[in-house]
Amino acid sequence: MAYAAVADLRAEGVTLSTASDARLQLLLEEATRTIDKVTGWHFEARSATLQLDGRGTPSLWIPVPPIRLYRLALNGEDVSISRAHLVVVGAPVGPGFDGPRLTLRHGRVFPRGEGNVIVGARWGYTEADGTPEGHTPPAIRRACMLLVLRSLSPLADESSLEERTRWRVVEERTREQSFRLDSVRPSARLLTGEPEVDALLSPYVKPSLPGAA
Repeated sequence: MAYAAVADLRAEGVTLSTASDARLQLLLEEATRTIDKVTGWHFEARSATLQLDGRGTPSLWIPVPPIRLYRLALNGEDVSISRAHLVVVGAPVGPGFDGPRLTLRHGRVFPRGEGNVIVGARWGYTEADGTPEGHTPPAIRRACMLLVLRSLSPLADESSLEERTRWRVVEERTREQSFRLDSVRPSARLLTGEPEVDALLSPYVKPSLPGAA
């Protein structure tokens, strides 16, 4: 899977003479892996079962936002995942999000142990778009496109900055959001070495979370 599509790049003016569909797809998937690596999150819904360590506390910080839980087991015993018994802080991410976690209600705790908490879910850092699973943040989609566009015109092969930046995604629109980027913004962190891409990714870098790796 990739955070942008070949059709998005064609819409930005990338022709078949520049790159085939197959090459663009490979570059998009590579860019997606780069984004996942430098941010510490992934930005689409993916199904997985995680094995976590209980810490003897009501809340358990987890390494990726849960979108929809379908299983929770403590020491091999399945427990209820209803809202009456469990508070889930996850995705689609909203205002005030400070990290993904599960909290047991009614005085229950996640018992101490190694790998004794099993959580099956759909996971991913997504943003609200009116659907249950949300969508990839537009800034992440654009960063994926820019990484591919820049790789198609590497600095070593171009004679000028104008050629280097002949493709620039300056606007992104979704049903819920619209924003525009007309110039390179300073980046808070060095992530990919591309200042415009790093400026897009910096707000999405995973913070240090208590008890989450």
